[in-house]
Amino acid sequence: MTTPVLLITFALLATLAGPLLKGRGWVDRSPRLGILVWQALTASIVVSVILASVSLALPVMPVLGGLADFLQACAMVLRAQYSTPGGAVVSMAGAVMAFVLGARVLYCLAIEVMSARRDRKEHIGSLSLVSRRDPTTDVLVVDHAVPTAYCLPGRRRDIVFTTAALRVLDEQQRQAVLRHELAHLHGHHHLVLIGANAWVRAFPRIPIFAMARVELGRLVELAADDRAAAGNDSRLTVASALVRLAEAGHAPASALAASGTATLVRVRRLAAPSAPLHRARVALTMVAATAMLALPVAVTATPALATVQAQSCPVEFPQSV
Repeated sequence: MTTPVLLITFALLATLAGPLLKGRGWVDRSPRLGILVWQALTASIVVSVILASVSLALPVMPVLGGLADFLQACAMVLRAQYSTPGGAVVSMAGAVMAFVLGARVLYCLAIEVMSARRDRKEHIGSLSLVSRRDPTTDVLVVDHAVPTAYCLPGRRRDIVFTTAALRVLDEQQRQAVLRHELAHLHGHHHLVLIGANAWVRAFPRIPIFAMARVELGRLVELAADDRAAAGNDSRLTVASALVRLAEAGHAPASALAASGTATLVRVRRLAAPSAPLHRARVALTMVAATAMLALPVAVTATPALATVQAQSCPVEFPQSV
């Protein structure tokens, strides 16, 4: 079985693994680990497809050889490969596909980064006109009838409370919400969501990326809830704060709000927490996530390493997949 076929097969299997991962109990018990697994899963699919395309374009990719004779031999074999009609078509198709996929991913990522930065800049400009900074907590306070709290990632890393939120929350609840927003900022959760949005923009017709975006949006909130509750004697303080903010309006697109996603589920989770995952299971899952990313690279590199060790190039190449 050729390297491109192995990589495409791996990508398909990873795509099928998405629905199996969604809604698993252990993911909610360890949301930070769930974020890592979802990121590894989606990235491995894209990496596998790009490397499969590269393998078609360059059937032999010597990475360690330094001998002039070895490089000359490889060049002669590659020239012979590309001179045949079938080999030239397959190689050209692989090169074009690798370039298009890589360029599309980078373009969509750049669009998401610039869009988030633009929205954040515009919102900060608006806040500068209507907000005041609280000298005690250093948060921005906005006069508004809807109880809302959210953070704005970026250089300033501002946290915003409306006057209604300050009115409906007691001191402990305010501190819990503040820790929740700080957890978003310290965890760089906006980057997690920017990456997920970029995958969806790049591959809108592939369901797993949309599924990953929804799950990651939910998991970053669970992770922030856990961080906020860690400083409390009871998780019920965080849960009660979420209930008080349940009627909040939508936060800006570039912001992360305390009550933004699945509030009822989060309240139930905080009120009846599950036992944390065993360390051995956490370690095993992290190894699996690392393997998902490493396997496509290993499958691609193995033929090249074998070729370099032999100090010779193979005389035949696959003409098609």
